[in-house]
Amino acid sequence: MKFRPLHDRVVVRRVTAEEKTAGGIIIPDTAKEKPMEGEIVAVGPGARNEKGELVPLDVKEGDRVLFGKWSGTEVKIDGEELLIMKESDIMGIVEVPAAKKKAA
Repeated sequence: MKFRPLHDRVVVRRVTAEEKTAGGIIIPDTAKEKPMEGEIVAVGPGARNEKGELVPLDVKEGDRVLFGKWSGTEVKIDGEELLIMKESDIMGIVEVPAAKKKAA
């Protein structure tokens, strides 16, 4: 991908939602909600504070994050649907345990 966001913006790829509920019920595509969890694909250099100094972002490429339901702007880059949002729209970083990373 040849896209670099500006300032304090990030590009997020939504993670795929589960096809089944915990009870085993299959959810049809029409009833699925868009996931509010994603992976950071690209980050901007950061925002400037009152003194004009560059403040780097707290998130980095590869982080899994949670964001608001209506956060960001949906765009299509290289045929892939992505979200561009400000860092302030991100609620937090999802910490994946090391054991889960190795299994994946």
